[in-house]
Amino acid sequence: MDNKIFEDLFILEMANNHWGSLDRGLKIIKEFSTIVRFNNTRAAIKMQFRDVDTFIHKDFANSGDIRYIKKTMDTRMDAGHYAAMVDAIKKSGCIAMSTPFDEASVDLCVNVGIELIKIASSDINDWFLIEKIGKTKKPVVISTGGSSVKDIDDVVKFFNSRNIPLAVLHCVSLYPSEDRDLELNQIDFLKNRYPDNVIGLSSHEYTDWSSSTMIAYAKGASVFERHVDIDDGVYKVSPYCSKPEQVDVWFKSHAKAVEMCGASGNHKRMPPEAEIKYLDALVRGVYAKRDLLKGEVLNHDTIEQDVYLAIPLQKGQLSCRELISGEVLLKDCKKDSPLTIEMIDSPYAKNENLKKRIYERGL
Repeated sequence: MDNKIFEDLFILEMANNHWGSLDRGLKIIKEFSTIVRFNNTRAAIKMQFRDVDTFIHKDFANSGDIRYIKKTMDTRMDAGHYAAMVDAIKKSGCIAMSTPFDEASVDLCVNVGIELIKIASSDINDWFLIEKIGKTKKPVVISTGGSSVKDIDDVVKFFNSRNIPLAVLHCVSLYPSEDRDLELNQIDFLKNRYPDNVIGLSSHEYTDWSSSTMIAYAKGASVFERHVDIDDGVYKVSPYCSKPEQVDVWFKSHAKAVEMCGASGNHKRMPPEAEIKYLDALVRGVYAKRDLLKGEVLNHDTIEQDVYLAIPLQKGQLSCRELISGEVLLKDCKKDSPLTIEMIDSPYAKNENLKKRIYERGL
């Protein structure tokens, strides 16, 4: 599976914060894509698609007392407007993404050119919808809020067996969430259980999402999702949504986490030369405890009578790292003088690269 589309990906969940207005939707896209470009970030702007006429039972379409139904009705938008927003997202340099909540909306995803599909936590075991999404062969992101291990196992197996790229996001479906609700250690659980899949974080906290992003990245998360909105004075911004200036902080906290975490945890880091020189200054050098004569052998049993270790380490001098038993002196060495690489018959003396390194270090 090609998981490149998920590498350090931010998902900006517009949801239905367009409130049925194409102009408002385009304004959200413009403001957030500007922040994306400014931070040189990879981001998807995500919408939600519902075929309202079939998604809501006709007998409940006017049920203003049911919040979910009311907001769905108040924010409905026709396919042409969704297509226009997809076009704007792509032209802005972002990835066009959507969560379809019904089978007809999966067809809409295909028709308007959605590049990445999301399965909401509530639909993680909606197999009518999942099988329809699988037929598109498009990369998929799933959120795992409120799900069982079996739910996740089943959906991961479904997409992996079809070689469809899948990212699995840890999610707590509380809107908004307190920091104590986040359970970020679940990222470790998901990484260990699904090693072939990209793992991420979808979060809804309203106190400090920069900290959760840094922690999640350090734990190995590669995808990060938050709801976004703009404050235009008309619609109230939900407390779990991030405004453009807050998303800017979010991006920068991720960049700081990348900087602080450094090299991949899959291989040993290469220390910089400045670090090596600093440590070399703390290493003890080998000094003659008495006058040593050419031809003498530095044996393990008597070596403490022949040499001692002290700082500073001087250029060309053997250190405690290179002193081994059985070395033969090729030259005399006066008492309290440094024993150099040139004075002994040693494998270190025959290694030109190491010899050069020994002469470059020290005082």
